[in-house]
Amino acid sequence: MNLFKPLLAGARPIDRMIAGLGAAIGISLTILVCSQLPLHAGDLPIIVAPLGASAVLIFAVPASPLAQPWSVVGGNILSSLIGVAAYQLIPDMMVAAGMAVGLAIILMSLLRCLHPPGGAAALTAVIGSQGIHDAGYAFAFAPVGINSIALVSLGLFFHRLSGHSYPHQPVAPPVIADKMRAEAGFHLEDIDKALAELPDNFDISRADLDLLLSRAEIHAQARRAD
Repeated sequence: MNLFKPLLAGARPIDRMIAGLGAAIGISLTILVCSQLPLHAGDLPIIVAPLGASAVLIFAVPASPLAQPWSVVGGNILSSLIGVAAYQLIPDMMVAAGMAVGLAIILMSLLRCLHPPGGAAALTAVIGSQGIHDAGYAFAFAPVGINSIALVSLGLFFHRLSGHSYPHQPVAPPVIADKMRAEAGFHLEDIDKALAELPDNFDISRADLDLLLSRAEIHAQARRAD
């Protein structure tokens, strides 16, 4: 059955183990760091639940555009601000919750910091505890902003040790890149046109997609030559 096979292309068991270890360390140290800060007013949490989802992206798919530092920090903070505004301006919680998540998606998309946990951060600002509501717009910066910055910083350090590129830089050795550029039959403009024809969005950058397809074509040409 294909039901339980990995959905991520190129995912290896060792990478999943490293991702799990990184997330465990990242979340634990984020709580440790933030516990030293004055965030204990009322029942204001030391760490917010959406950070668990942020950890999945940062440590499991560090190459994803949704996991990059600006996406994490900007997406969580901006979405939290939207959530607070929705709670304060819209008396009906059901409407406020829907508007908060919807507007958060729009704002994150416009500011190039789309981050799925941001939707949860916006929702938390609407349906959260009284301490969250009492904090008002400050909630977006403490604890959400501080949590996000701490987790991203730990992600940067961890991926340096694990050998991953974070923030992700889709680069190739110059010799290979020149060969691909010379031999590949399609380039970024072709990829843009193909993406424009498809109804769905894909969680991969244009540069990574170009690199992947160019490498695949070189391997295909070598296979045909053999």
